[in-house]
Amino acid sequence: MDFQLRREEVLDGEQLRAMLYESPVRAAQAILMAAKEGVVDAQALLGQILLEGRGIERDEALALRWFQIAAQGGHLMAHNMLGRCFEHGWGCTADAVAAAREYRQAADAGLDWGLYNYANLLATGRGEAEDQQQALVCYRQAAQLGHAKSMNLLGRYLEEGQFCPRDLDAAVEWYRRSAQGGDFRGQFSYAAVLADRGQIDAALEWLRKALAGGNLKFLRVAYKALSAANDPQIRAMAVDYQRRSTELS
Repeated sequence: MDFQLRREEVLDGEQLRAMLYESPVRAAQAILMAAKEGVVDAQALLGQILLEGRGIERDEALALRWFQIAAQGGHLMAHNMLGRCFEHGWGCTADAVAAAREYRQAADAGLDWGLYNYANLLATGRGEAEDQQQALVCYRQAAQLGHAKSMNLLGRYLEEGQFCPRDLDAAVEWYRRSAQGGDFRGQFSYAAVLADRGQIDAALEWLRKALAGGNLKFLRVAYKALSAANDPQIRAMAVDYQRRSTELS
């Protein structure tokens, strides 16, 4: 089959993303062509598929280079992805200061993922001096933009009264929105609140959703928490979490 594309077949970023689900190899070729033609969205997308090895051979160093090119063109998600590369050492030596710099650029421009990732560094004092107040500000901004992971973390600050007045009603609302937004940690947090309120059936439903989407680290921590639950039905869920952890190990 001929996968060659003519110059006039270069597509825009949204078309390229849609093509990735239908034909990853053909999409990768189209993305590469569009990136070389200077389509900034395609340059950032090329970095992503190189990082994942989707439709193209995985190459973290080349992914980093294309993120840099897209970032130079003003692509905010490329700045965020550069931050992730620097934070985790993908295609480069890990550099928390450089990661913070890239996240901050994306955050200052209002990108939800940039705000979230920058907040994570601020909250843990990596690449920047620890600043919980500013981390909270960033999480709140990202949550207000609809970022589900930030919603959960904002809920935690509000529930525990960390660096802000304690507001349990607001915390529950942010947990609910995070859960409905698909964040497995938000689903677990919301389930915990529902269980405390005696709404066991609803809690179990959210725990099953968190189980389906959770990563290994989360599942191991959640297993310990569920094992200590008061309600026997909630406690029984620990077995499912342990089984899933074993499958992912």
